[in-house]
Amino acid sequence: MAKLGDIIEQIRGVSYKPADLHDNLNNNSVILLRANNIQNGKIVIDDVVYVSKNKVSESQYLRQGDILVCTSSGSKELVGKAAFVDKDLPMVFGAFCKVVRPKIECCEYMGYFFQAPYYRNHISAASAGANINNLRNEHIADLHIPLPSFDEQRKIAAVLDKVSHLISKRRQQLDKLDEMVKARFVEMFGDPVSNPYDWNLKGLLQLGDCKNGMNFHSTDVGVNIHCLGVGDFKNLSCISDTSKLPTVSLTDIPSDEYMLKDGDIVFVRSNGNKALVGRSLVVYPATTPTTFSGFCIRFRLNSDEVKADYLLRVLKTDSIRKKMAGRGANIQNLNQKILGELQIPVPPLDLQNRFASFVEQTEKTKTTISHSLDKLETLKKALMQEYFG
Repeated sequence: MAKLGDIIEQIRGVSYKPADLHDNLNNNSVILLRANNIQNGKIVIDDVVYVSKNKVSESQYLRQGDILVCTSSGSKELVGKAAFVDKDLPMVFGAFCKVVRPKIECCEYMGYFFQAPYYRNHISAASAGANINNLRNEHIADLHIPLPSFDEQRKIAAVLDKVSHLISKRRQQLDKLDEMVKARFVEMFGDPVSNPYDWNLKGLLQLGDCKNGMNFHSTDVGVNIHCLGVGDFKNLSCISDTSKLPTVSLTDIPSDEYMLKDGDIVFVRSNGNKALVGRSLVVYPATTPTTFSGFCIRFRLNSDEVKADYLLRVLKTDSIRKKMAGRGANIQNLNQKILGELQIPVPPLDLQNRFASFVEQTEKTKTTISHSLDKLETLKKALMQEYFG
């Protein structure tokens, strides 16, 4: 067992002002990564900014074996997110991130440590703050990591590489199915904002009504009920079994308007991560009593002019998401006024039904793949527990 601070170097991110940013990549600028570029333990080169090279030191360029960590965010669940850098990259990272640079030979082994439940649990407990959550140097330096022989480290990394590769393949399959649904939607209906087929338009709130979610307290007791929260959205389009959702304790059973019903569409209303605001999914709780958190908005159709599956895909298009872009300083928000301004194309019902049938078949395939993915992720967590405690 080794103390992490003895076998790593911690490097702070690049501090910059708006005037230091460039509109594009050129000879005087460099790609700067932020917390949103850390996804599922990997670096995603999407939605980057370009900062002047004169703001950057040589040590702040990403090197093979580095571990990029989110150290500060308005959303506690983002703090501590980490991604392993598998090759030298001509990129740097912002002040709300840091790099952990291992001093051991098998950097891949340490990279997996930063995905382990032990690490996540300790960081979740350590990160705290009023408006912003912070991860300080000592939070990482004081952690302990099992340090077997170099050969054993390589074997462990190789096993986890295989499982991670399979997990990545399953996620790619799910992404391709989502892209297929998006392509079919555009083929049948066109973009909902440009409306190339000139469908009739209806305001979203002409088709149904909205309700903000419940605010509850940790001291509430009496009734346990399943609750849909922001953390349950992930990249899902549909939740058909709400009995798998977490439960919350309330003093009383919620009124009917706070109980989810089949075909309800739920939005992320508020989050420190702007990219999450406006995410939506449809729920089918059937007979499972289910409510939704105060960081969500529920939309319930009361018109027979549109189908829930069709409407959901309208709301998931990039053009409509831009219309819903969150507003706010530290926490981004979506509200019923913004939703009420959305104009929804209303194509013929037979066309919507054909699309819904296509989506239903696709969802069946996704369910099979998702079950396989769940098993692989459970296996990976068990291995992480075995290797890192």
